Amino acid sequence: MTATPGSPLTRLDHALLRATRRALGETPAVPAARALSHFGEHAVGWLALGAAGWAGGRRRPEWVAGTAGVFAAHAAGVLVKRVVRRVRPDLEDVPPLVATPSRLSFPSAHSCSTAAAAVGFAPMLGGPLMGTALGAMLVSRVLLGVHYPSDVLSGAALGSAVAVAVRRTLLSAT
Repeated sequence: MTATPGSPLTRLDHALLRATRRALGETPAVPAARALSHFGEHAVGWLALGAAGWAGGRRRPEWVAGTAGVFAAHAAGVLVKRVVRRVRPDLEDVPPLVATPSRLSFPSAHSCSTAAAAVGFAPMLGGPLMGTALGAMLVSRVLLGVHYPSDVLSGAALGSAVAVAVRRTLLSAT
């Protein structure tokens, strides 16, 4: 997906990217965003949380379904990213604040796996906590200058849909 330069989506993406950096770029949100970036890289933090929940021994089928949803959503995000091949933001006034494993941007795999975690783990950890985590991850990817807002919103939609499907499939089988 290469949005046409000057298209309404491109202009909106650029404006929101710049506004986010202006608003939060000199605040403690930047180190927090970097920490979230490391936590979410390859969905490792969410997968570890799911494993810890399972190891706790309570609600194991739900933890398995949530963790499987995270894994599947991350995989779906990576697959779509390789098909679409949209390049990450490259704005002189919004340089990236964290390294990335690839130059591909759409959809945000961090957003996919975090949305899946929000869907899958909310029954055990609470919707407000997981909703806050999702919102923080979405903003962090834009703040760090590594994704356009349309990347993170699309990633969240894809991750949520995958997680719902995985959860329904696995929990209906038990």
